[in-house]
Amino acid sequence: MSTTASAPALYGGTSGRRVSVRDLLQGKERQERWPMLTAYDALTARVFDEAGIPVLLVGDSAAMVVYGYDSTLPVTVDDLLPLTAAVSRATKRALVVADLPFGSYQGSPEQALEAAARFMKEGHAQAVKLEGGRRVAPHVETLVAAGIPVMGHIGLTPQSVNTLGGYRVQGRGEEAGAALLADAKELERAGAFSVVLECVPTDLAERVTEQLTIPTVGIGAGPRTDAQVLVWQDMAGLSPQVAKFVKAYADLNETLSSAARAFADEVVQGSFPDSEHSYN
Repeated sequence: MSTTASAPALYGGTSGRRVSVRDLLQGKERQERWPMLTAYDALTARVFDEAGIPVLLVGDSAAMVVYGYDSTLPVTVDDLLPLTAAVSRATKRALVVADLPFGSYQGSPEQALEAAARFMKEGHAQAVKLEGGRRVAPHVETLVAAGIPVMGHIGLTPQSVNTLGGYRVQGRGEEAGAALLADAKELERAGAFSVVLECVPTDLAERVTEQLTIPTVGIGAGPRTDAQVLVWQDMAGLSPQVAKFVKAYADLNETLSSAARAFADEVVQGSFPDSEHSYN
């Protein structure tokens, strides 16, 4: 697929500015697929930015991979703001999207605006993400009207895991599939620039993707969405337990474990630090 100077490739492209919402919409028109990863700190964000990843999500998954909780529910706006700011400072090109955590937006569109504004002002994010379909359409409208780009998230919404009955595939069956498609269309109508589809059947994800003019981002939604996202620790083989849809592209768990053991062995043996790593 060819691109022009006015429409650089989303993945690995070069430009003197950040990827924008408009770039993603143009990518949809070109049928260009793109990757998205989570990021929670400056070092990994810089690596992913330099690797050409066009969108980085400071996810509420930080609750588990950074703060050690067993779900996304406990993490707060104050927990995520410094992580978002670190990712924003460390990147030059990637669009940085901040997750609105549980309890920070469900109450009202006004509550959503207050939380989102903090991520834009204090976290220097360029967009926010929130979970839910038709019920959060008024929230999306309010944020977009205030100039805040919004990424939607439907299907398996981890913040609602207790009402969903656990981490289960969503949208199976004609009625459930129609409801999910209606949610996606309502988010688009409300002004969302993209929508995450999590843990939904491949055929349904394809149908949603075909019927929306905004990009779909799949996670456990098969190969036919416009983009794919993974938690970076899952992608890199660092997480001890992962879902069926995760593919590990490295084994950082073993790499870090081996490095830690090698360091410890040299300390115990007295061979580190040697003269090369000491001052005269």
